[in-house]
Amino acid sequence: MVYPQKNKLIHWFFHHYILRIIGRNFHAVQFDRLSVPGDKAVLLLANHFSWWDGFLMYYLNHKLIGKKFHIMILEDTVRRVSFFKYMGAFSINKNSRDIIQTINYAAELLHDPQNLVLIFPQGKLYSNFVDKVNFEKGVLRIMEQAQDKFRLVFSATFIQYLKHKKPTATVYLKGIDESLACKNIDELAQAYQQHYDSAKQRETEIIL
Repeated sequence: MVYPQKNKLIHWFFHHYILRIIGRNFHAVQFDRLSVPGDKAVLLLANHFSWWDGFLMYYLNHKLIGKKFHIMILEDTVRRVSFFKYMGAFSINKNSRDIIQTINYAAELLHDPQNLVLIFPQGKLYSNFVDKVNFEKGVLRIMEQAQDKFRLVFSATFIQYLKHKKPTATVYLKGIDESLACKNIDELAQAYQQHYDSAKQRETEIIL
């Protein structure tokens, strides 16, 4: 397993790099306003459809939530793009015993109210406009271990050009009631699916 590493200089450089490339490549990044309690960590579950996903969620955290950013990504990706680990990335290898170590580590992060943990529960890239979002099982195990130490947030992002030369990314957010107790991964996926469907409907109703 690859853990995040601290280096203030590298983090500073790539923090500004991420903000710069988003500013240059997008007409706008829009997102719902969301109230997050300061005494709880955030578990952010997001759809995974592009190379931009992690950067957009980093930008969202910087602009809106303000927690210490962590992201679970495939081990091959972390090793191939080495600077990711300086921006809070930690690895998962679904074909290794290390997956238990990754689940334990993610749950530990959620015990610290200063942290945000981003997970793409689909596990791999899918089209931005798929009808159904499938969930891998590991995310539920993380939630069970972290208990009630975190605030669960659903994120569904869609990208459109419409009349602009550059795309607009719209991030639809929903804070989930703490009373949501999912007995299995299907119930969690269904709860997210309802948010995704609602967000997709709102996106297709955009009129300029």
